[in-house]
Amino acid sequence: MTALAMFPALFVLIFLGFPVAFSLLGVAFVFGMITFGDAVFFQFTQKIEDVASNFVLAAVPLFVFMGAMLERSGIAEQLFSAVHIWTRRLPGGLAVGTVIMCVIFAASTGVIGATETVVGLLAIPAMLKYSYSHSLIAGTICAGGSLGTIIPPSVVVVVLGPIANVSIGDLMVGMVFPGLILSGLYIVYIVGLCLIRPEAGPRVRNADDDLPLRAKLGTTMKALIPPLFMIFAVLGSIVLGWAAPTEAAAIGAAGAFVLTVLYGRFTLRTFWDALIKTIVVTSMIMFILLAGSLFTGVFAGAGGMGVMRALINGVEIGPWGLVAVFLALVFIAGFFLEWISILLIFVPLFMPFVLQSGFDPVWFCMLLLVMIQTSYLTPPMAPAIFYLRGVAPDSITLRQMYKGVVPFIAIQVITLGIVAAFPQIALWLPQQILGFR
Repeated sequence: MTALAMFPALFVLIFLGFPVAFSLLGVAFVFGMITFGDAVFFQFTQKIEDVASNFVLAAVPLFVFMGAMLERSGIAEQLFSAVHIWTRRLPGGLAVGTVIMCVIFAASTGVIGATETVVGLLAIPAMLKYSYSHSLIAGTICAGGSLGTIIPPSVVVVVLGPIANVSIGDLMVGMVFPGLILSGLYIVYIVGLCLIRPEAGPRVRNADDDLPLRAKLGTTMKALIPPLFMIFAVLGSIVLGWAAPTEAAAIGAAGAFVLTVLYGRFTLRTFWDALIKTIVVTSMIMFILLAGSLFTGVFAGAGGMGVMRALINGVEIGPWGLVAVFLALVFIAGFFLEWISILLIFVPLFMPFVLQSGFDPVWFCMLLLVMIQTSYLTPPMAPAIFYLRGVAPDSITLRQMYKGVVPFIAIQVITLGIVAAFPQIALWLPQQILGFR
């Protein structure tokens, strides 16, 4: 039972305000000394070596650098104008175009904060100009900006793959349909809301609406070619088997650098800022990853897995009940923890039981990703709302932000149910790609 006491101790430290990484590390050290004595130092050294030698994690800084450079490349501004040429005359058209832009930009960068910040800076002034509902603006930016969790390529998946012992390539391919379904349901909700309440998202007319079709298509293609190039360079190379995820991330990082130069946005200051951001974000991710690895190592070594197995077998809730409990725990944890902490604390504990129950690990990881995305929108942590607060004017209040994300959280739960009921949504494409290879 000593192992089970690690979780209350961990959450007490987190609620007291200690950083998650130090909380994981401190609990692992104390309980490791209690259980193993001085031998815990050997165990920690081995875990540190395992994390440091995991070459797959080299993709993390490369994806972060790619997102940081694209954030400054000028792609987003052109994409914003091109997408809204086609959508703004729809009910809630500016919001619909914002979701589409988030999908394309997320598929180009893989970094959630970059997507929401860039899109928010462009879309919020345009929607405010045409008197869009503040709660709709907030919900659209937060939900669309967080699509990077379930739209490949994703830094979240680069971390999840090694933890769950699942191919990163299979996860990235498996994300495609769930991500499109989720973003499609966002658009359906926005259009439906604005048909019922036109004042929430009025139709917009602009001089560009009178452009000939050829001019519109030319503008659109010019804006779409760079992000499509990035999508193919990263995701296409993985899907076609041309590159491993780490190699694809390197291609994407190089492509982002080249595009920044071609758009005339490259300066030494820009490059330096991107490097600093890459170092800071990567250091945070890797430190938490190491601390989580030490925590789960001590938990497993102290017999925690056996205790959990005995508890689960004693309850007899069945395989589907087990999945429901696991997802509920992730949803609740999302109120207090960021995504990497959720992955490191829960995934190593869940996966043995998922495999034992006969579920496909790729399918279960898709459910986890959809559920983790809700953690971006649920208070009090709600990183998406914090990102929005940094770029939104004071006229959009925190209350309106929280109100705006509620319908999108409901849509995420609906998507979760769809993927759970129809596993082939997540599994069909990876199966076809493996057959093609």
